[in-house]
Amino acid sequence: MSKSSIQLSRGECVKVVVRCRPRNRTEIATNQRSIVSVVENAKQIDVQDPRIPGNTEKKTFSFDSVFDTENKQEEIYHGSVSEVVTSVLQGYNGTVFAYGQTGTGKTYTMEGGLDEVSKGIIPRSFAHIYAHIEGQDEEIQFLVRVSFLEVYNEEVRDLLCKDSKKSLEVREHRSTGVYVKGLTAIIVKSAKELEKVLEVGTKNRSVGATLMNQDSSRSHSIFTITVEMLEGATDQSSGHTKVGKLNLVDLAGSERQSRTQASGERLKEATKINMALSALGNVISSLVEKRGGHIPYRDSKLTRLLQDSLGGNTKTVMIANICPAEADYEETMSTLRYANRAKNIRNVPRINADPKA
Repeated sequence: MSKSSIQLSRGECVKVVVRCRPRNRTEIATNQRSIVSVVENAKQIDVQDPRIPGNTEKKTFSFDSVFDTENKQEEIYHGSVSEVVTSVLQGYNGTVFAYGQTGTGKTYTMEGGLDEVSKGIIPRSFAHIYAHIEGQDEEIQFLVRVSFLEVYNEEVRDLLCKDSKKSLEVREHRSTGVYVKGLTAIIVKSAKELEKVLEVGTKNRSVGATLMNQDSSRSHSIFTITVEMLEGATDQSSGHTKVGKLNLVDLAGSERQSRTQASGERLKEATKINMALSALGNVISSLVEKRGGHIPYRDSKLTRLLQDSLGGNTKTVMIANICPAEADYEETMSTLRYANRAKNIRNVPRINADPKA
C-alpha cells in the first residue's frame, strides 16, 4: 500500500486556524487592554487571565495556523483556504466554516469588503475557481452550480428564491447523503455571476441589532458551490466525470445571552443559535472521543447539513475568530477550547468520480 493510500485510509484531521481581530474603537475608548498574544512562527495563541491582578501566567493553545491583527485577507485565504478550493477542483468535497462570538469578524473573514484588498474568503474562492477553469484545456467541460441557504430558528430557508422566509425540509438519500428538498440551484458562468448571487442571497439573510453588534447575523448560512468536470467525452465515449462541492459556512455568534441582553425575538433567536452551536460542539466531542459509535448529527438542522463535513467525506477548515479585549476573556477561551477539540476530528475525503457518467 502506498504512503498516500495509508494517509487516506487513516483520514486527515480538520484543519483549524485562529484569527484575532484588532481592538475596535469602543474597546480602545474604554481602555480595554489586549490579553491575547499571537505567536505566528510557533502557531500558537497565548491568553492572559485578566481576572487575576498582576497575573503574568498565560494559557497557550496550538493550531495549524494563527493570524494576528496585521494579517491581510489575502494572507488568510492563501494560508488556510486555497488548498481546500484546489482539492474541490480535483473532485473532492471541501468545507470552510467561521466560528466565534458576535463581533469578532466572522462575516468579514468570509465575505469581506467591496474593494480588492478587503475581499473575503468567499469572493476569493470564486476568482480561484474561474482562474482554474479558464486555464484548462477545452476538452475538459465544466458546469458550476450554486445554492445559498440559512438556518434561522431551526428552519432551513432558501436565500435565492422569491419567498426566502419559507421553511424547507432536510432529507437524506441513500447514495447522495443529506440534501434540502426544493433548494434553488443556479448555474453560473463567471466569478462576477457568483458575486451577484452572493449579493442577492446576503440581502435576504436574517440580521438584527444586539448589544454586541448593530448588524449581527441571526442565522447560520451555507453557500455551496458544486463544480462538475467532464473529461474525455467523444462520440464513442461518455467520458469521465468528477464532482467537487465547496461549502462556505458563516456561523452565527457564539456568546452568552447575558452579554447581548437579548429579549423577545432576539432572545428566541439567541436560544436557537446556541442550541445549534451546542449540538455542533456535541458532534465534535463525539467524533473526537468516539464514544459508543453514535454521532448526534440529528440534534439540529445545522449538524445534519454539516454531517459530511465533520468526520465524513470532506476536507474541512475551521477558522476560529477571537477578540483580544479583556472584557471578552471568557468568550475567547470558550472559542479556543472549541477549536482545540475540532482539530482532533478525522475526515476521510474521497474523490467524487463516476467513470460511467
